[in-house]
Amino acid sequence: MKRLYPTLLAAAALAAVCGVMMSATLGAGVDFRGVLSRGLVAAALIGLAGAAALRPQYQRSGGGGVKGAVPQDQKRTCTFQNVAANEQALNSLMELKDYLKQPEKYVKYGARMPRGVLLYGPPGTGKTLLARALAGEAGVPFFALSGSDFVEKFVGVGASRVRELFKKARKAGRCVIFIDEIDAMGKKRDEASSDERDQTLNALLSEMSGFYTGDGVVVIAATNRIEMLDPALLRPGRFDRQIEVGLPGWSERLSILKLHGKNKPLSEGVSLERMAAQTVGFSGASLENLLNEAAILAAARDDGAIEKEDIDRAFRKTVAGEDRPSVASARERNVVAVHEAGHALVNRLLLPENRLARVSILPSGHGAAGYNLTIPAERVMVGKRELESQICVLLAGRAAEQVVFGEAALTAGAANDIARATELAAAMVLELGLNGEPAVSVRVLQRQCGGAGDAADGCRALLRRLYDETGELIKQNIRALDRLAERLLEAEALDGEEAEAVLDAALSNDRRESA
Repeated sequence: MKRLYPTLLAAAALAAVCGVMMSATLGAGVDFRGVLSRGLVAAALIGLAGAAALRPQYQRSGGGGVKGAVPQDQKRTCTFQNVAANEQALNSLMELKDYLKQPEKYVKYGARMPRGVLLYGPPGTGKTLLARALAGEAGVPFFALSGSDFVEKFVGVGASRVRELFKKARKAGRCVIFIDEIDAMGKKRDEASSDERDQTLNALLSEMSGFYTGDGVVVIAATNRIEMLDPALLRPGRFDRQIEVGLPGWSERLSILKLHGKNKPLSEGVSLERMAAQTVGFSGASLENLLNEAAILAAARDDGAIEKEDIDRAFRKTVAGEDRPSVASARERNVVAVHEAGHALVNRLLLPENRLARVSILPSGHGAAGYNLTIPAERVMVGKRELESQICVLLAGRAAEQVVFGEAALTAGAANDIARATELAAAMVLELGLNGEPAVSVRVLQRQCGGAGDAADGCRALLRRLYDETGELIKQNIRALDRLAERLLEAEALDGEEAEAVLDAALSNDRRESA
């Protein structure tokens, strides 16, 4: 729970909905750390995505690891000056820098530096950068490999590579060994483990227990999934210092943007403070990519500076993809408009702190027929009502279709929304005790006792109740829905301020008339 809690805090700040292109409200993982860290990291809600929902899903696989340990001095030196945010992680690495420079000082006092340092957190938060910066600051060689480099189908190959790596490091003297994606080689051992993987892990455990820490060798590893690692790796004497590298908050995002914006000609109309506020849930890598996309757009225009419009377009392109011309029929456009208006209306009523940035009925580059782009409020805690409201916003597109067109006219476009809503409901029932059993983790009960077989019924009941509530909310505010849908059909895409103004005006008229 100690590891789970920081993730919950970070993820609670991100409570936005999104679409196919970002695995937004919920990712595909079943454990709740993944649910919130991937699921609520979103800033967009993709509405009608029928084509994407029915299309085969493909996953991009990363390239292989470094095909050999490369000393730091053969590359451009990286130091702590190249790292923005991650202040706590930097402070933890400062004493390791001193140790690498003067290991004899620590030996004199009988101090043992950690044999291994494990950096864990979401992808793109700067774990590799921190390790490389440590080596750069200390001026020592940097040996970097990926955990997948040690995974082979031939028994004994991975173990020999581990021994070879540590042998090279000892010859180099003071140095940093960095193993990225260590979960590829260090997963928990069970009956499904292979002899090759077990031998590779045993070799790593043996090397980390056996090498002399006074020689100035520091082993750093990185993972996105610390819960998957074998307990033997995490015990004192192995990776006995574990540092979370989480998603940045507002001030940290601002410092990252300032760092990456130093060499870019930003116009006076560009506010990095505004960018930091609208990029809730972005990692450091995502922020760098956002500025780079804006720079590419500005270079294509070649007007001398990066303008606010470039930043906004890059943000939409990064999160939702480029808008494409619509080839939908008039009836299909009407369905998409009602669907997206439903999402926007319920978000405005139940989660007004989540700022609406854009509503579009144009197809996006990520395969959706329309989308809502929202900027979530940063929170330090997420409550039951906020999670239920999140589910209602996800279900609002389908509910709006049913209210306006009837059940017989429902489309496949809400498939992605429904899948995410179901995953979030399952997390509430199975993990969080937020569905009538506040002191029960059904997931643990199932794992330990094989019981709690009625969990699926609990999820269905929760979703059914929230779907009915969403439908009633839309019926009560049907004129606001109609007005926004009409405006979307006219303009095809609205910025958040205009969409909110349309909704607020219609809602105010309804309140005055009812009064």
